[in-house]
Amino acid sequence: MNEAVIVSTARTGIGRAYKGSLNHIKSPSLLGHAIAHAVRRAGVAGDEIDDAVIGTVLAAGTAGMNLARNAVLAAGLPASVSGQTLDRQCASGLMAIATAAKQVMVDGMDVVVAGGHENITAVQEAYMKWVGETRDPALIAQAPQAYMPMLQTAEFVANKY
Repeated sequence: MNEAVIVSTARTGIGRAYKGSLNHIKSPSLLGHAIAHAVRRAGVAGDEIDDAVIGTVLAAGTAGMNLARNAVLAAGLPASVSGQTLDRQCASGLMAIATAAKQVMVDGMDVVVAGGHENITAVQEAYMKWVGETRDPALIAQAPQAYMPMLQTAEFVANKY
C-alpha cells in the first residue's frame, strides 16, 4: 500500500463577511488561487495531478456546480485534471483530505490536490432565503432540527456538553 503525504499547503487570507477585501471574488477564482500556489510550491507539473478533491459548505451560487473542477481550471491546470466536490457541511475540508489520501493509498493515484473552501459572503443571504422557501414539511415532522444551521448546532452542543 502506498503512503500518502502532504507535500505543500496554501490558503487565502481571511476576510470580513460583507465588508472585507475578498467580498467580490468568485469561489472558483478564490480557490484556484490557493490551488495554483500549492501546486507551484510542491514542484508538481499540472499534468501529473490525477484529481482534486475539495470540501465545501453551501455549494451554491459561485461555489455551485462542481467547484473542484472549476477551481482546477481557474488555477490554470490542464483540462486532464478532474475534480470532485464534497458537501459535508462540517469538516468537509478534512474529509476531502482523507478522501485524497485514500485515493493515493488504495486507488493507485500518485498526486491529488485536496482541501476545503468557504466563501459564505458570496452566497449566504440568497441561499438561506432559498432554503427557507424549500423546507420539506415531512422531514421537519420527523426531525424538527434538520434545517438547523451549523452555528446553532455548535451552540447546542456547547451548552449540552
